[in-house]
Amino acid sequence: MRFLFYDSITRLEKGKAVSGVKAFSLSEEFLRGHFDREALVPGVIFIEAMAQLLGWLVIYTHDFKLSPILTLVEGAHIPPRLRPGFKADIYGEITTTTKRDTLGSAAVFIDGQKIASASRIIYSHFDKIDPDELYRRFCYYSGIKNSETISQ
Repeated sequence: MRFLFYDSITRLEKGKAVSGVKAFSLSEEFLRGHFDREALVPGVIFIEAMAQLLGWLVIYTHDFKLSPILTLVEGAHIPPRLRPGFKADIYGEITTTTKRDTLGSAAVFIDGQKIASASRIIYSHFDKIDPDELYRRFCYYSGIKNSETISQ
């Protein structure tokens, strides 16, 4: 089973920024059996959501010719006790990127209020991939219905 911690990508600016949304409901698979008395969204889920969206921005920025591998998260701030039943807006931006690695940052907002962030997210790049297959996965996982929405 693959876990995606965003529902769709809503904005994508090559080399700059990405935005997406995630509705956290009580029926999330990761909540099953996780807490005995009350369901709480684990903080690591926010880090993963930020990393997934920013990772797709890295792939898109490099024209689907590499795959980023998360190597470092620093300066992460996550909410201690957040119950499901909300929609989160996720935002990430690239600070610098080269053929070898990318540095970025990300944040999660609920109703315009920042509830989670990571000041430094670093990815190493792996270039032994099939760009066409990576592009198809991107369209599928980001909720993009047709390839005309983005330009390669």
